Amino acid sequence: MAWLDIFKRKQEEVVPLDLRWLQTDMHSHLIPGIDDGSKSMEESIDLIRRLADFGLSKIITTPHIMSEYYRNTPEIILMGLEDLRKSVKQAGISIEIEAAAEYYMDEIFLEKVKSGEQMLTFGDNYILVETGFINKPQMLLDIIFHLEMAGYKPILAHPERYQYLLMDKKLQEELFERKLLFQVNLLSLTGFYSKQVKEFAEMLVEKGVVALLGTDCHNARYLDMLESLPKHQKIYEKIQHLDLINTRL
Repeated sequence: MAWLDIFKRKQEEVVPLDLRWLQTDMHSHLIPGIDDGSKSMEESIDLIRRLADFGLSKIITTPHIMSEYYRNTPEIILMGLEDLRKSVKQAGISIEIEAAAEYYMDEIFLEKVKSGEQMLTFGDNYILVETGFINKPQMLLDIIFHLEMAGYKPILAHPERYQYLLMDKKLQEELFERKLLFQVNLLSLTGFYSKQVKEFAEMLVEKGVVALLGTDCHNARYLDMLESLPKHQKIYEKIQHLDLINTRL
């Protein structure tokens, strides 16, 4: 019986999460008090310490900019970034911190793009964009077109979570053919959101259309679940061999 117990314990052992291969997390909500992410500087420091312990060397945090809910501006975000960097340094955490934004695609955002308003980007003029989860935005392709014409390289945040995209094979193929950059949440691969989202995320990985991965970290619950990623051994090993933009940011 003792030998059986030892065997069971070995089977249940969880391999510690190691994200050194990813290098940079380019999707998170760690500037405190400006969106639905971290609520305090203390919480942000705790989350960043854990991310550094996972082996990440850089974080590009991306607060929401949504006209109806989170009316952030580049100035608000960059001021928050400055305070965050100071606190991270005081806490003795060795990790690089930058900031961009996660832009919600609607009419107001399109007007900002058309008018040439300053946008927060990262890397090679990458801009992170999102949509609602249920209904396809009528102007989705129009906004992508105008972003590209303005010299941006749009990245669609967590496409695996969009129900309209999951159900619309034609739209999937159109976005694949346009070579739109897809960013998948690591948490999607754990089943954190749903089994359906997990399966769609795995399909995107298998199809070779995933260009970036991110934690989309909002709070400690996200990182608690993220630690279970190594349990999903097949997909965990698969993503470590993707040619990801993360490693070049």
